[in-house]
Amino acid sequence: MNRIDDLIAEVCPNGVEYKAMGDVGSFTRGRRFTKDDVVADGIGSMHYGEIYTRYGVSARTALTHVRSDLAPSLRFARTGDVIIAAVGETVEEVCKAVAWLGQDEIAIHDDCFAYRHSMNPTFVAYYMRTKAFNAEKAKYVARAKMKRISAESLAKLSIPVPPPEVQARIVAILTRMEELEAELEAELQARRHQYEYYRGALLAPTRSGAANWTTLNDAFVMRAGQHVRARDIGHKHDQTHPYPCYGGNGIRGFVRSNSHDGAHLLIGRQGALCGNVRRARGKFYATEHAVVVTPRADVDVDWAFHVLTFMNLNQYATKSAQPGLAVGRLGRVPIAIPPISEQRRIGSLLDKFDALVSDLSVGLPAELSARRQQYEHYRDRLLTFDEAV
Repeated sequence: MNRIDDLIAEVCPNGVEYKAMGDVGSFTRGRRFTKDDVVADGIGSMHYGEIYTRYGVSARTALTHVRSDLAPSLRFARTGDVIIAAVGETVEEVCKAVAWLGQDEIAIHDDCFAYRHSMNPTFVAYYMRTKAFNAEKAKYVARAKMKRISAESLAKLSIPVPPPEVQARIVAILTRMEELEAELEAELQARRHQYEYYRGALLAPTRSGAANWTTLNDAFVMRAGQHVRARDIGHKHDQTHPYPCYGGNGIRGFVRSNSHDGAHLLIGRQGALCGNVRRARGKFYATEHAVVVTPRADVDVDWAFHVLTFMNLNQYATKSAQPGLAVGRLGRVPIAIPPISEQRRIGSLLDKFDALVSDLSVGLPAELSARRQQYEHYRDRLLTFDEAV
């Protein structure tokens, strides 16, 4: 940081000028294409959804292609442009940007803008992720079902314009930090695959010849939770709302009284993620969107958590617009039950594996979380300048 500070003090001792983005460059909106236009081999293209799900700060290669015969009707970003998502499901997603560094032009969707400018494109894309930019941007985002920003509003947003050598130095530092984070993420992903392999080996029904086949109904007591009014669910844990309230996808908030006490499992029973399995211990409330699973005397709850997760219960959901799991259908699903001593051994081993790849307070997940926080801190600090008077 000291070297960057020294460089800024040397090349811009009176501060860095901030300009409206419209004064630095221009915005070109893309043209519409649909999923039916996507082909295996054609014109490189970028859809707004890909910007916040598949791309990083910069890109050199298109991940999707559209039909070549559409070329006359398309609009393109060229090398050095910044491609900006004009819409998103949340305010935070709007304006996520990708610096296009590919040699070929790339077709952009009509919910994207190509920002053509005279700055370092990766510097611009990094700046558009800072807290300062997002705070200013939020004032201009239209709050419809799909959040949206116009080219006119984008043009009003401010951006610092330090000398090119400062832009390049900052990009080099942030890129290296991202590379280190990616290396850590790759290592964590490798451990996840290793965990999944060992989990499969430990939970395979043929692993133990002593396993007894039965059904979920015989291994567990399964009951749907109880309805609670949304107005009775508090957002914070406090003296008047001391008990966690679980819905189909985890904790919804906190309530005044509990419906259950002890060690249980919860299976989400509605929505695209139905079949997910969670552990709940102590006093809690479960809504009707969760199935409360109570192991019988010869079933270990920790082993049961892992084996039910491994069984992918979502496969038993109804195939409808709103997928759901019927408790009666779940009860008929077969399961192999090894001796209780084997269950406890497997549950203990898998808990340790799971912590190493999932627990944000242990091992690589904790290190990766700390690295991301550090990166965001330094990114915002590096991209904050004293404004020139």
